[in-house]
Amino acid sequence: MAKKEEKSKIVLEREYIIPLRKEFQKAPKYKRAKKTIKALKEFLAKHMKSDNIKLGKYLNLKVWEHGIKNPPHKVKVKVEKFDDGLVKAELTDAPVEKPKEEKKQKKTTPEKEEKKHPEKKEEKTEEKKEKKQPEKKTEEKKEESKEIKNKEMKPAEDKKAVKEEKKISNKSDEKKS
Repeated sequence: MAKKEEKSKIVLEREYIIPLRKEFQKAPKYKRAKKTIKALKEFLAKHMKSDNIKLGKYLNLKVWEHGIKNPPHKVKVKVEKFDDGLVKAELTDAPVEKPKEEKKQKKTTPEKEEKKHPEKKEEKTEEKKEKKQPEKKTEEKKEESKEIKNKEMKPAEDKKAVKEEKKISNKSDEKKS
Protein backbone atom coordinates (compact mmCIF):
# COMPACT_ATOMS: atom_id res chain seq x y z
CA MET A 1 0.00 0.00 0.00
CA ALA A 2 1.24 3.50 -0.81
CA LYS A 3 2.25 5.74 2.03
CA LYS A 4 0.04 8.72 2.72
CA GLU A 5 1.71 12.07 2.26
CA GLU A 6 2.07 14.11 5.38
CA LYS A 7 0.02 17.25 5.12
CA SER A 8 1.86 20.38 6.09
CA LYS A 9 0.32 22.24 9.01
CA ILE A 10 -0.74 25.86 8.97
CA VAL A 11 1.61 27.88 11.14
CA LEU A 12 0.21 31.34 10.53
CA GLU A 13 -3.07 32.63 9.10
CA ARG A 14 -3.80 36.32 8.50
CA GLU A 15 -5.99 38.67 6.50
CA TYR A 16 -4.61 41.74 4.78
CA ILE A 17 -6.02 44.60 2.75
CA ILE A 18 -3.18 45.15 0.31
CA PRO A 19 -2.89 48.60 -1.31
CA LEU A 20 -1.81 48.28 -4.93
CA ARG A 21 -2.43 51.68 -6.54
CA LYS A 22 0.91 53.29 -5.67
CA GLU A 23 2.80 50.33 -7.05
CA PHE A 24 1.03 49.88 -10.37
CA GLN A 25 1.08 53.62 -11.08
CA LYS A 26 4.86 53.31 -11.36
CA ALA A 27 4.45 51.02 -14.39
CA PRO A 28 3.15 51.93 -17.87
CA LYS A 29 -0.51 51.20 -18.53
CA TYR A 30 0.19 48.13 -20.64
CA LYS A 31 2.08 46.43 -17.75
CA ARG A 32 -0.09 47.35 -14.77
CA ALA A 33 -1.64 43.97 -13.94
CA LYS A 34 1.78 42.31 -14.13
CA LYS A 35 3.20 44.94 -11.78
CA THR A 36 0.26 44.35 -9.43
CA ILE A 37 1.08 40.65 -9.20
CA LYS A 38 4.71 41.48 -8.43
CA ALA A 39 3.61 43.99 -5.78
CA LEU A 40 1.34 41.38 -4.16
CA LYS A 41 4.19 38.90 -3.95
CA GLU A 42 6.60 41.51 -2.56
CA PHE A 43 4.07 42.55 0.10
CA LEU A 44 3.47 38.95 1.15
CA ALA A 45 7.19 38.12 1.17
CA LYS A 46 7.84 41.07 3.47
CA HIS A 47 4.96 40.41 5.88
CA MET A 48 5.00 36.60 5.94
CA LYS A 49 8.82 36.32 5.86
CA SER A 50 8.99 33.75 3.06
CA ASP A 51 10.03 33.68 -0.59
CA ASN A 52 7.87 30.70 -1.59
CA ILE A 53 4.55 32.42 -2.41
CA LYS A 54 1.58 31.02 -4.33
CA LEU A 55 -1.35 33.20 -5.35
CA GLY A 56 -4.76 31.60 -5.60
CA LYS A 57 -6.88 31.24 -8.71
CA TYR A 58 -9.56 33.71 -7.62
CA LEU A 59 -7.03 36.33 -6.53
CA ASN A 60 -5.39 36.15 -9.94
CA LEU A 61 -8.78 36.44 -11.65
CA LYS A 62 -9.63 39.47 -9.51
CA VAL A 63 -6.39 41.24 -10.52
CA TRP A 64 -6.95 40.54 -14.23
CA GLU A 65 -10.73 41.12 -14.11
CA HIS A 66 -10.68 44.46 -15.95
CA GLY A 67 -7.71 43.69 -18.16
CA ILE A 68 -4.04 44.53 -18.03
CA LYS A 69 -4.54 48.30 -17.90
CA ASN A 70 -6.99 48.56 -15.00
CA PRO A 71 -6.20 46.34 -11.98
CA PRO A 72 -8.00 46.87 -8.62
CA HIS A 73 -6.69 49.59 -6.29
CA LYS A 74 -6.71 47.32 -3.24
CA VAL A 75 -7.41 43.67 -2.51
CA LYS A 76 -8.58 41.88 0.64
CA VAL A 77 -6.58 38.68 0.98
CA LYS A 78 -6.53 35.68 3.31
CA VAL A 79 -2.98 34.37 3.71
CA GLU A 80 -1.81 31.04 5.15
CA LYS A 81 1.78 30.11 5.95
CA PHE A 82 2.65 26.43 6.25
CA ASP A 83 5.42 24.83 8.29
CA ASP A 84 7.44 24.05 5.14
CA GLY A 85 7.64 27.78 4.30
CA LEU A 86 4.97 27.83 1.60
CA VAL A 87 2.66 30.85 1.64
CA LYS A 88 -0.74 30.65 -0.06
CA ALA A 89 -2.84 33.76 -0.67
CA GLU A 90 -6.46 33.82 -1.80
CA LEU A 91 -9.32 36.31 -1.87
CA THR A 92 -11.27 36.33 1.39
CA ASP A 93 -14.59 35.85 -0.46
CA ALA A 94 -13.29 33.06 -2.70
CA PRO A 95 -14.96 29.65 -2.51
CA VAL A 96 -12.89 26.91 -0.89
CA GLU A 97 -11.82 24.22 -3.32
CA LYS A 98 -11.31 20.71 -2.04
CA PRO A 99 -8.43 18.73 -3.53
CA LYS A 100 -9.58 16.17 -6.05
CA GLU A 101 -9.37 12.55 -5.04
CA GLU A 102 -7.66 10.22 -7.46
CA LYS A 103 -10.05 7.66 -8.86
CA LYS A 104 -8.71 4.23 -9.70
CA GLN A 105 -9.26 3.44 -13.34
CA LYS A 106 -10.22 -0.10 -14.16
CA LYS A 107 -8.32 -1.68 -16.98
CA THR A 108 -10.67 -2.74 -19.73
CA THR A 109 -9.99 -5.84 -21.75
CA PRO A 110 -10.37 -5.80 -25.55
CA GLU A 111 -13.41 -8.07 -25.23
CA LYS A 112 -15.23 -5.53 -23.06
CA GLU A 113 -14.37 -2.77 -25.51
CA GLU A 114 -15.89 -4.84 -28.30
CA LYS A 115 -19.14 -5.09 -26.41
CA LYS A 116 -19.22 -1.35 -25.77
CA HIS A 117 -18.02 -0.19 -29.17
CA PRO A 118 -18.13 -2.90 -31.84
CA GLU A 119 -17.67 -0.31 -34.62
CA LYS A 120 -14.31 0.77 -33.25
CA LYS A 121 -12.87 -2.72 -33.60
CA GLU A 122 -13.91 -2.87 -37.24
CA GLU A 123 -12.30 0.51 -37.89
CA LYS A 124 -9.10 -0.57 -36.17
CA THR A 125 -8.85 -3.78 -38.18
CA GLU A 126 -9.41 -1.87 -41.44
CA GLU A 127 -6.71 0.64 -40.47
CA LYS A 128 -4.28 -2.19 -39.70
CA LYS A 129 -4.94 -3.81 -43.08
CA GLU A 130 -4.34 -0.51 -44.84
CA LYS A 131 -1.05 -0.05 -43.02
CA LYS A 132 0.12 -3.57 -43.85
CA GLN A 133 -0.74 -3.43 -47.55
CA PRO A 134 -0.16 0.11 -48.83
CA GLU A 135 1.08 -1.07 -52.27
CA LYS A 136 -2.10 -2.98 -53.07
CA LYS A 137 -4.21 0.01 -52.15
CA THR A 138 -2.35 2.27 -54.55
CA GLU A 139 -2.72 -0.27 -57.35
CA GLU A 140 -6.43 -0.62 -56.60
CA LYS A 141 -6.86 3.15 -56.63
CA LYS A 142 -5.14 3.39 -60.01
CA GLU A 143 -7.42 0.71 -61.45
CA GLU A 144 -10.49 2.43 -60.02
CA SER A 145 -9.45 5.77 -61.48
CA LYS A 146 -8.99 4.11 -64.91
CA GLU A 147 -12.44 2.56 -64.66
CA ILE A 148 -13.96 5.91 -63.75
CA LYS A 149 -12.30 7.56 -66.73
CA ASN A 150 -13.60 4.82 -69.01
CA LYS A 151 -17.11 5.30 -67.64
CA GLU A 152 -16.86 9.03 -68.22
CA MET A 153 -15.80 8.46 -71.81
CA LYS A 154 -18.64 6.07 -72.58
CA PRO A 155 -21.40 8.58 -71.83
CA ALA A 156 -19.63 11.07 -74.07
CA GLU A 157 -19.66 8.53 -76.89
CA ASP A 158 -23.33 7.85 -76.15
CA LYS A 159 -24.04 11.58 -76.46
CA LYS A 160 -22.45 11.63 -79.89
CA ALA A 161 -24.53 8.66 -80.94
CA VAL A 162 -27.69 10.35 -79.65
CA LYS A 163 -26.89 13.53 -81.60
CA GLU A 164 -26.33 11.54 -84.78
CA GLU A 165 -29.63 9.73 -84.28
CA LYS A 166 -31.42 13.05 -83.82
CA LYS A 167 -29.89 14.39 -87.02
CA ILE A 168 -30.98 11.29 -88.90
CA SER A 169 -34.49 11.47 -87.41
CA ASN A 170 -34.71 15.20 -88.26
CA LYS A 171 -33.71 14.50 -91.85
CA SER A 172 -36.25 11.72 -92.14
CA ASP A 173 -38.94 14.00 -90.67
CA GLU A 174 -38.10 16.69 -93.23
CA LYS A 175 -38.35 14.22 -96.11
CA LYS A 176 -41.76 13.03 -94.91
CA SER A 177 -43.18 16.51 -94.75
